[in-house]
Amino acid sequence: MRMFRNDYSEGAAPEVLDALVTTNYEQHPGYTEGDAHCTRAIELIRAACGRPDATVEFAIGGTSTNLVCVNGLLRDWEGVICTPDAHINAHETGAVAATGRSVLPTRDTDGFVSPAEAERVYRYQTGTGRHMTRPAMVYISNTTELGGVWSLERFDALCDWADAHELPVYVDGARMASALVSPAAEGLTLEHIAARAGAFYLGGTKNGALFGEAVVINDDRLREAFPYLIKERGGLMAKGRLLGVQFEALFDGGALGSADEAPFWKLARNANERAFELRDALVGLGFSPYGTCPSNQQFFAMESAVAERFVDECGAEVFQELPDDRLLTRLVCSWATSEEDVAELIAFARTL
Repeated sequence: MRMFRNDYSEGAAPEVLDALVTTNYEQHPGYTEGDAHCTRAIELIRAACGRPDATVEFAIGGTSTNLVCVNGLLRDWEGVICTPDAHINAHETGAVAATGRSVLPTRDTDGFVSPAEAERVYRYQTGTGRHMTRPAMVYISNTTELGGVWSLERFDALCDWADAHELPVYVDGARMASALVSPAAEGLTLEHIAARAGAFYLGGTKNGALFGEAVVINDDRLREAFPYLIKERGGLMAKGRLLGVQFEALFDGGALGSADEAPFWKLARNANERAFELRDALVGLGFSPYGTCPSNQQFFAMESAVAERFVDECGAEVFQELPDDRLLTRLVCSWATSEEDVAELIAFARTL
């Protein structure tokens, strides 16, 4: 059976792989510095964002990107507000903390930073002046760690709060494409995120690229720091043009929803649609969804024995034990997941 563990198990989408093969013998300058493919990829990303003046940089993966961006936005005595389950807090082996920067979690439990909780953390951290770490940025992810999708209303509410406190919002976009093609985005667009966020990245690793992320920067502090930090932290690729080739292929096409939609959007749309098929079928079979997940990640509360069968058969991942002793189990669809793959998993689920 095909694996449903994550959305980066496969190699690369055909469009990306073809581009890499076609350009394999070309010679270009290194380090993403001025080669034709990085230059064109940057132009395509700027156009998609509606920001011809935005700085676009490339990075090798999500943890490296977050580490560089968070460090570039903070000074030594400053910290980042995020949710308890944020990737920088829970899944990156203390990468941010290891650099001396502080992570300041809210008490939000649904994957979304709320203005009310951000305000509580901010007041607590600033209540005694210079004696505590000062919040200096807000970290969110889209989609969230629990498969949630930021809507326009929710995103603007947080950005309004952050603007009032003069804090940049940084968006971890490992699954940004899945989020923005989702109906749950409810009006939130790439152009709008690019207009309001201090910085964000467009995830390639989890959306058809072999590896790589594209970082869009509006904040002057990060714009200055990024080129130096990416080298200092070991994230600058000598063969940087490979990043440009991939993002050039992913964004070579029309805008989201257009007749000639770019692969970046089409690949994510397939992942979402297969995930929705899987979700609806499992719910129909009596499985219990955990929250509403309008993206390519689907979560279910399963009895231990059932969860273990899913882990063994399709690589499902168990996230945690729930208060009622059931296990929070994740199933993920990717750009490569087919209708036949979903049908095979559903057939297995019927046997349980």
